[in-house]
Amino acid sequence: MEFNLADLFEGVADAVPDREALICGERRLTYARLDERATRLAHYLALRGVGPGDHIGLYLYNCAEYIEGSLAAYKLRAVPVNINYRYVEEELRYLFDNADLVALIHHRGFSPRIAAVAPDVPSLRTFVVVDDDSGADCSPLGSMEYEEALASGSPERDFGPRSPDDLYILYTGGTTGMPKGVMWRQEDLFFSALLGGNPYGPQPERPEDVVENARRSGPVTMLPAAPLMHGAAQWAAFIGLYSGGKIVLAPGRRFDAHRIWRLVQDEKVNSVAIVGDAMARPLAEALAEPGASYDTSSLRVIGSGGAMFTEAVKEQLRARLPAVVLLDNFGGSEGGHQGTGVGFGAAGPRFRANDVTAVLDDDLKPLEPGSGRVGWLARRGRIPLGYYKDEAKTAATFVEVDGVRWALPGDMAMVEADGTITLLGRGSQCINSGGEKIFPEEVEAALKSHPAVFDAVVVGVPDTRWGERVAAVVQPRSGHMATLQELDAHCRTKVAGYKVPRELHVVAELVRQPSGKPDYRWARSVAAGSVGNGGGE
Repeated sequence: MEFNLADLFEGVADAVPDREALICGERRLTYARLDERATRLAHYLALRGVGPGDHIGLYLYNCAEYIEGSLAAYKLRAVPVNINYRYVEEELRYLFDNADLVALIHHRGFSPRIAAVAPDVPSLRTFVVVDDDSGADCSPLGSMEYEEALASGSPERDFGPRSPDDLYILYTGGTTGMPKGVMWRQEDLFFSALLGGNPYGPQPERPEDVVENARRSGPVTMLPAAPLMHGAAQWAAFIGLYSGGKIVLAPGRRFDAHRIWRLVQDEKVNSVAIVGDAMARPLAEALAEPGASYDTSSLRVIGSGGAMFTEAVKEQLRARLPAVVLLDNFGGSEGGHQGTGVGFGAAGPRFRANDVTAVLDDDLKPLEPGSGRVGWLARRGRIPLGYYKDEAKTAATFVEVDGVRWALPGDMAMVEADGTITLLGRGSQCINSGGEKIFPEEVEAALKSHPAVFDAVVVGVPDTRWGERVAAVVQPRSGHMATLQELDAHCRTKVAGYKVPRELHVVAELVRQPSGKPDYRWARSVAAGSVGNGGGE
């Protein structure tokens, strides 16, 4: 056995075969049954010529088949590739080609979109369709029905040896340009992002330790609420599986706060994984609705990964869930887990970093605690190999200094006197107004603390005098409205005057990425195209 994602899962499945592993809709799978279904799918794909190093696309909403497809790929030493289900044809065509897909597991409803781009990707020859209620025609693709594929595949686990060097690739859209695939060695990912399958205990020294820990541990029920096509949800799900826990998924395409609370109640969920305010606030609001009543006595932790949730939203949750621990877990596609939040400081969210995370200056030297200087958040040690088929971006993001290799994804930060790190935001989103640097996250937190604001995104727009000025795109609470002047006065109690929005653009519903992260490209288009909401000094 190796620190390989398939080896480790098979070991856990053998140790706790009758324990429930995965609940999604009406489907309830034990570890043994989940392992068998993934094995059958792997054998079907192998019969279609899929083998080690090949890339298998997962173009799916949240479903049990997403987990099965991932495990089937790992069993074959192939690579599952996550596909954003909001992508349009141009983005799909690029991703299918860039990722060198040879097979695709997809929901039926995506068939027309796939058929439009598949002819431009000659490597893509195998299609497996997961049924849904769309009634879409997938005959042009020749897709094999998912359950038929499993029925034709052998249940025998007769695969060859695997390696800790087998690849894991996570495609991340970022904020500019087309998506890029972050390549990890599976062993490095297991320790950096999946926390060795034991997030609250000692790290395993041998693969067998993972199996033994799962055998000894009492099953923890975890609910990853974000889409599995994003790292935060994938990692939460697999941390649960490698620790012998039960994973509960909310199937479908939309985040529904009431459905999450029903699942918490019905499945006695202990831990919910979300992505920032975009999920935390609807969850808090759902609990506060008149007549809402859910049994949340089983819930111990709500953890946010990929985006921190603000103090205003935490207070809403604490009022309803005083015994639940609220955790901010900081990390990303290029760095894995890097630390745990300790609240918001004057300049932004703060977190306690692990011992392989630092803030580097422009000369790539670590900043001293309490210096007040802004630098680049970095991680060393177990980090990705680079970006798939992109040597230039790899060289810019993964740099070696004095024999130490660092990942620098682009987050800017400061080291406080006590050693905690204040996260300022992505350098690519930083607004430069008259030479002053303004990070959107800080202003967004100020806006969202106003009682009339449900959600907000802040962007920079061109300004003839200052270069850029701050524009706020705001979704008000139902039945509420706030003027630019009111928000101006409120924000000035939270942030410096030069950071306060000069424009207000009100929308019925804020668009975010499916992960819950802000869609800054959309917000900039709103700010550039709207009229009549601007003004103010």
